[in-house]
Amino acid sequence: MHTSNIDPKQIGYSWVPPGIVTSSKIQKYFDLLPKEKVPKIGSVGERYRIRQLNYQLPKQDIDYAYCKHVGLDKECFEEFVTTRNEIALDVGYIRECGTNTACANCKEQINQSELAVNATKFSNRVIWHPRCFQCCVCNELLADLTYCAFEEKIFCERHYAEIFKPRCNACDELIFSGEYTKAMEKDWHSSHFCCWQCDESLTGQRYVLRDDHPYCIKCYENVFANTCEECNKIIGIDSKDLSYKEKHWHEACFLCNKCRVSLVDKQFGSKADKIYCGNCYDSQFASRCDGCSEIFRAGTKKMEYKTRQWHEKCFSCCVCKTPIGTRSFIPREQEIYCSGCYEEKYATRCIKCNLIITSGGVTYKNEPWHRECFTCTNCTTSLAGQRFTSRDEKPYCAECFGELFAKRCTSCTKPITGIGGTRFISFEDRHWHNDCFICASCKTTLVGRGFITDGADIICPECAKQKLM
Repeated sequence: MHTSNIDPKQIGYSWVPPGIVTSSKIQKYFDLLPKEKVPKIGSVGERYRIRQLNYQLPKQDIDYAYCKHVGLDKECFEEFVTTRNEIALDVGYIRECGTNTACANCKEQINQSELAVNATKFSNRVIWHPRCFQCCVCNELLADLTYCAFEEKIFCERHYAEIFKPRCNACDELIFSGEYTKAMEKDWHSSHFCCWQCDESLTGQRYVLRDDHPYCIKCYENVFANTCEECNKIIGIDSKDLSYKEKHWHEACFLCNKCRVSLVDKQFGSKADKIYCGNCYDSQFASRCDGCSEIFRAGTKKMEYKTRQWHEKCFSCCVCKTPIGTRSFIPREQEIYCSGCYEEKYATRCIKCNLIITSGGVTYKNEPWHRECFTCTNCTTSLAGQRFTSRDEKPYCAECFGELFAKRCTSCTKPITGIGGTRFISFEDRHWHNDCFICASCKTTLVGRGFITDGADIICPECAKQKLM
């Protein structure tokens, strides 16, 4: 047996590995383990070690003094312990690797002079990385390097023992008796497979599994079974439990509240916490369709909008009669329209092209136009957002209106449109722009002054006098 002469507590650990080690090698060894599994005093690793010792080396597997249920099988227990200790149980130790060797677990190489774990139950050439010296069942580090060898594999003591003996799921002791119970994929002393509620033995008895715990029939029914809404009796495990909205019934009690017919596998309705067959429910409570005025029978799909409701087939467009289903619709007064029919009947249409105006648009003389349709009657230039005028109820751009209809200046012959506040002078059947109303001789403005006609010209009084002299 390999040991260590170093006191673990003096270097801050609750345990150190056996073997030819020094303080520096111990530190090097622990550096090769996961940090949370290093048994440093007061650390998570120390608590991990204690848990693994209790789990991998259960006291009741080691010493009869800790067994409570071996009883008359003490001799079998001691024989098992002696055999295990002689042929399987041992403690590993650490040493420096002499030559490059593959780890028995991960198969990766352990280089010469690196620290490795040896196990005397195996050949001296079989070694492990410190992190790889694990139980082949639970895959946890072997607590304090304590292991059992079997068929060239290493086990913790717990899982080695379970190769040969069943373990009771209740008391965690090995079972040496030839008679025991297998249930819920686990092993139990026959006296330990008990009802979770009353502790009565379930061996050879019917039981019910609930939340991974077994219950005798009586306890299960008292604790978990539902009460029938009709007869107020327990619905036992041998009865079918029919439920609706957190209420339960025996199969034979699932009846219409009025005519008492069975509702099993039939449509039914519920009102004021009571259940009714389809006919009774319809006759007393069913609402009526706003389309056909027929009742909604139990289980019938209902379409609802605000305070109104329809059968699925009756919820249709009032024009084309197509069922609306899940498509969009438009309500108007008491009627329902599909989008297409609503647009066809009510949507705003352009006065020119008669097509629907979906966005924007122009209003002229209280009539709608597409922006692109509102054009000059003469040149078809768009008038949307532009200055325009009208003639005989038709719109014209300023230029076309002037060219077609406006008075023309006697002087410059250009149209006098009046758009934008243009001022003009009229005399008899002749017209002038304000700026064009000037003396034909001296070119001074005659606006607001007297003037004299001279054939086709107009002249100021001064020029008229000079002309007469």
